[in-house]
Amino acid sequence: MEELAGRNVGVDCGDDDDAPTLSSQALAALQEFLREQNQNQNESPADQSEVALVTEDWRLSQFWYDRETAEAVANEVLALCSGTPSRVACIACPTLYAYLKRIDPCVSVQLLEYDKRFEQYGSDFTFYDYNKPEELPTEMKHAYQVIVADPPYLSGECLEKVAQTISFLSQSNACLLLLTGEVQKDRAAELLGLHPCIFRPKHSSKLGNEFRLFTNYNPGMRLGGWEQEK
Repeated sequence: MEELAGRNVGVDCGDDDDAPTLSSQALAALQEFLREQNQNQNESPADQSEVALVTEDWRLSQFWYDRETAEAVANEVLALCSGTPSRVACIACPTLYAYLKRIDPCVSVQLLEYDKRFEQYGSDFTFYDYNKPEELPTEMKHAYQVIVADPPYLSGECLEKVAQTISFLSQSNACLLLLTGEVQKDRAAELLGLHPCIFRPKHSSKLGNEFRLFTNYNPGMRLGGWEQEK
């Protein structure tokens, strides 16, 4: 049982004539392990292929989407790509990149990310610093039909610079998706002409900030559609 290795689980042997008994700490660890094993046996192959990412680095303001959010946004992107060859750019959203590749390994997607741990994705990775919004390879200019961005910080300055990157990357009539805080609603509309969707993104770490998904196109019935103005 590798999951128990390295834990200080301790065994209370009692008298020599008695059978060894587990301490309460060891018993709790064993029960946890058995629950995990039982859950894994009951999962479908799709459940077992859930994407595993590197650990979040709070110093880089990293908060991964939960599975429902990652799959919903990935399926929306793939719906936009359906029928026509499309290149996708993921700005600072490695969770989405990973789920896109799991669902459709053939999708053409580029991850723009500051964290160099994601260099493991090879040529699909491009180093990106939002403070230098257009310091990118020239071949990426106006090369993408679908762009998804998740600015690392909830500041007007950060969103403005990411908007510059979006402008650099996008073809005319590109589909834009922005995941950011509710507080950026007016700024997202002003800078990029985006509208909030009814679908509410969530994170594995249960962030306290209200998060939203904005698009520059009407998704119809997908993502719950656009939220109606009150």
